[in-house]
Amino acid sequence: MTSLHQAWAALQPRLKILEPLPFSSDQWSLIERLHVSFNDREAHTHLPIPIARFRETATKKIQEHATQFDDVTTVAVDDGWFAENFGRGTPDTMAHFVRFYNDDVDEMMGVLVPPARYRKGHYSYGKFTAPQPHGLHTDHSAEDPAGAGEPICIARIETLGTHYLAGDYRAYDPETQSMIKALRYWIAVPEGEPENILHEMLKRETLKTIPVNRVMLMVAGNGSENSQVTQHIAARPPDGGLHSAFFQRQYKLT
Repeated sequence: MTSLHQAWAALQPRLKILEPLPFSSDQWSLIERLHVSFNDREAHTHLPIPIARFRETATKKIQEHATQFDDVTTVAVDDGWFAENFGRGTPDTMAHFVRFYNDDVDEMMGVLVPPARYRKGHYSYGKFTAPQPHGLHTDHSAEDPAGAGEPICIARIETLGTHYLAGDYRAYDPETQSMIKALRYWIAVPEGEPENILHEMLKRETLKTIPVNRVMLMVAGNGSENSQVTQHIAARPPDGGLHSAFFQRQYKLT
């Protein structure tokens, strides 16, 4: 067992609401490449990868809290977030779990991608209705135009999930590129309307779905020759909406 494997195996007792997942031999090969140099474009074409699951008790409590709200609340985890939520009085219930998530993900990233340092994050919870679709997009780093590929960990709790483009974007044929354009801008293209294209790309598995209650490691940033930033789109809730929670934590490389 390598030192990286040993460090990963030793994480569990230090984590509060997450459980590190075991990796297959192929996944370990991918993780080891990212550990050496995160900006490895070929490795990025195999992301996202699940790295942890939420403990059942945490999942239940997070979802129970989310169901108390009929609107979506989105909170940025900025410089003042900790003081606002933990500097006085009793913290908001969701902030309590986000704090544990942040601490746990930081611990895991310290093992998997040692140069990673927190850049920004946010979380959302409540009843998701998506009256206007949020098209296919990436998580970039507007505050750092020179930033290339950066680690980001996202999680959907209990419902909805997230779809992502699979494989090497450069290898897509012109028809697929046109369909991607439809999803990015939510417009009609010669191949059809965006809603139909979404279903077709899921059927073809050009779009795959991130499982709920898992922490997924993927790529944010502004892109470069050595990176492939993950393109993703939220799953569409049914008519009437669906309660859920979403946590996101992005890192810069030092």
